[in-house]
Amino acid sequence: MISTVKLVFSNPRYLLTAVIIFTSMLFGLLILSEYVFIDPYLVSHLPSGTEFGFVLIIIISALSALVLPMNIFRIHTLKKSKQKMGSGVFGSIIGAAAGACSCGPIGFTVISIFGSVGATASAFLTNYEIPIRIFAIGILVLTYFTTVKSLKTECKLDSGS
Repeated sequence: MISTVKLVFSNPRYLLTAVIIFTSMLFGLLILSEYVFIDPYLVSHLPSGTEFGFVLIIIISALSALVLPMNIFRIHTLKKSKQKMGSGVFGSIIGAAAGACSCGPIGFTVISIFGSVGATASAFLTNYEIPIRIFAIGILVLTYFTTVKSLKTECKLDSGS
């Protein structure tokens, strides 16, 4: 597994992609979850009792930054070899989308447009924000292992290197 990660991230393009994904997801999710405020000054605030949610956001950002460049590498490699791509990319997209569901105030505003159904959905998302993030982490971990396995088999990577 480590050799596969080293192979992908030895290319500066994929390393830069990972840094950009991590940074943009981290700050985007922190702003949406109201851990970082940008108006009138850049201020960070971590209320007591929300540390676990903060850590989950960091984990989601890190896993997305690991998985998405690996899948881009996989697509690029398989495109050259004209082989069929499996479900690793699909899992990566689902994981990233689920991880991006920070259930912050923007989501609540959009949902509240739908009246009482929106209020019910808003209450659901408020109550289950942590389990949704944990589920997203699970999807991203599963996608990581699927991608590593796919890179080893479909791309014919030597496990010893």
